[in-house]
Amino acid sequence: MGLLKFAERLKNFFGIKKAISEELFEELTDLLIEGDFGAEGAYKIADKLRSVCKKEKISDTEEARRALARLLEESLIPTRAPDAASATGVTVFLLLGVNGVGKTTSVAKLAACYRAKGKKPILAAADTFRAAAIEQLKLHGERLGIRVVAHKHGGDPAAVVYDALEAAQAGGGDLIIVDTAGRMHTKLALVEELKKIDRIVENKAKGARYIKYLVLDATTGRNAMVQAETFRDAVALDGVILTKLDSSAKGGVVFSLAEELGLPVVFVCNGEKYEDISDFDPHDYATAFIGLA
Repeated sequence: MGLLKFAERLKNFFGIKKAISEELFEELTDLLIEGDFGAEGAYKIADKLRSVCKKEKISDTEEARRALARLLEESLIPTRAPDAASATGVTVFLLLGVNGVGKTTSVAKLAACYRAKGKKPILAAADTFRAAAIEQLKLHGERLGIRVVAHKHGGDPAAVVYDALEAAQAGGGDLIIVDTAGRMHTKLALVEELKKIDRIVENKAKGARYIKYLVLDATTGRNAMVQAETFRDAVALDGVILTKLDSSAKGGVVFSLAEELGLPVVFVCNGEKYEDISDFDPHDYATAFIGLA
């Protein structure tokens, strides 16, 4: 699950503490902030741990660490990735996010993941702003043997989605995964572009399961929260795909996404291969974050 470096710091922190004390809770708060928690969230979780230790008469620091893992798990939003087997009709995944977060690669990973579960994906190259994004998606399509619907650089993203839906309805697929432009939109431009895509999906595929995921780079820490807040305020998001979750990511931002913005992480990516994507598990994540995994 990654997080090895910061998990080791938390493990060592509890290891050197010999007793439950006010100093422990204060230092834990500082450490959580260093781990990409927001200050408010760090104080809140430390206060909860203080109350639990008092209520349950916990005096052992290892027991306190396990209690912290439980509290962290409870702070996350349990959610499930869409079940490919139970879906009927067309499903549309719209992936959003700024440049450089691994959005186009995540499109390909999702396609490989769901094809392995029996779906027939079609990739829609709706990031017409960058010619390189179109070419990158086409390359992924060639490698995976999955159809890519693309227009020329500078074309209308909604028209790409329209053609992808046409292809699906002609029997070419039952899952459309849309790559969108990663430039930092103004909220107004973002909303207008997505409203157009929304209308296309609504009119062209009535009753389709339509899911919007925000892709965030775990290594950007608190900056990911700024991105998440911007997109959440503009779009009704269904969850987050967290990329680059390796030893350079501290990981606390996952808890902030849930606590501050009400956003669940649905998938995590850790690695460059197509199979390096997995469903997010709150229990596994909390225990890995605290160094218990």
